Amino acid sequence: MRIFNRLESEVRGYIRSFPTIFSKAQNAVLTDESGSEYIDFLAGAGTLNYGHNNPILKQAAIEYLSEDGIVHGLDMATSAKKHFLQTFEEHILKPRKLQYKIQFTGPTGTNAVEAAIKLARNATGRQNVISFTNGFHGVSLGSLALTGNRKFRDAAGTALNDVQRAPYSGYFGQNIDTIAMLDKLIVDPSSGVDLPAAVIVECVQGEGGLNVAGFNWLKKLEQLCQRHEILLIVDDIQAGCGRTGTFFSFEPAGIKPDIVTLSKSLSGFGLPMAILLMKPELDIWKPGQHNGTFRGNNLAFVTSAKAIETYWSDNRFQGMVQKKAQIIEDFLDKLVSSYPDAQLTRRGRGMMQGIACADPALADRITTIAFQNGLIIETSGGQDEVVKLLMPLTIEQEKLLAGLDILEQAVAEASSEKNDNEVETTKEIAA
Repeated sequence: MRIFNRLESEVRGYIRSFPTIFSKAQNAVLTDESGSEYIDFLAGAGTLNYGHNNPILKQAAIEYLSEDGIVHGLDMATSAKKHFLQTFEEHILKPRKLQYKIQFTGPTGTNAVEAAIKLARNATGRQNVISFTNGFHGVSLGSLALTGNRKFRDAAGTALNDVQRAPYSGYFGQNIDTIAMLDKLIVDPSSGVDLPAAVIVECVQGEGGLNVAGFNWLKKLEQLCQRHEILLIVDDIQAGCGRTGTFFSFEPAGIKPDIVTLSKSLSGFGLPMAILLMKPELDIWKPGQHNGTFRGNNLAFVTSAKAIETYWSDNRFQGMVQKKAQIIEDFLDKLVSSYPDAQLTRRGRGMMQGIACADPALADRITTIAFQNGLIIETSGGQDEVVKLLMPLTIEQEKLLAGLDILEQAVAEASSEKNDNEVETTKEIAA
């Protein structure tokens, strides 16, 4: 690891949690240079929903490259883009009765978020945007202004303006109506909250700790936005592309956002790709008004279209995801009840679940032990208190169960250590 310590910036993160050199991967298994295998419950932070080196998508990419297909095309018309647009409309938009125009932004999620808030401000003529507690939307300045976590915000180096925070679903407990609170702030001319251009929300907060917005809460949020002519933006960058059990995380709530951001697993193969979905009447851009050199990753168009054709042309894959999600939910519920002293709580939805630890140090210890035993899994939340499961949606059931077993072993060991330490502390105090 010396070459990384010597030459790579101190900003590196995951390499510190998983200190080995990975050399190859297949579906839900990573292999390092020594030949050790690790079950992957991280999946590129939700970028590899269809697994590492998915053979169907890999073959599509190889064939496209072997025929000298366009790889970089700015925003010019290409065969690959044409096929992606046709496929996305046919298998994603039409079955869900959604009418959106598609904007190809820069290649990462934060690029899509920046485009979304810029569009909302241009379309409404207002500046203020409402985001929610524990929300995470990226680390470029516009997206960072929307992000709640102090760790990321402190790195801005400048003021983060034109955003006001509102309490997320359940932030004050399930009996407090935070939509009514937000509505009061908007209608009260003395609240200090300016009428916003948009409200941006994650239906499941990934980086924020797997907090889940209730379906009724989301419906009420949509109604609030419609009532005050505010644009509703759903950030589906991590929770989308099937992660919560349906292609879009907002589907079960029965809402239709004005703007949707997608990235991460959109390409299907881990290739950079991001898009903005907008209702047609919002497409007020002038040609070239929002651009970027890498807004046309044609190889990603190829693998994305193939992923959609393979996994979303009918409901079979969605059904398999939901069955695995139920296995995960049942396992975590049992885990929580089996280790009461650990003070665990299950969070999340679909294949985006985890356990919140009352003691953040316990979450860190669980992930450390898990890695030592062959499982890659990360933490999230404001204090990194949530052990977050983000395995590929395509994970074989055998590997899923094996990874869950390693997780339980890690919880058992970390909980035992915690109890032993507490006993020793008690003895020291008594002495």
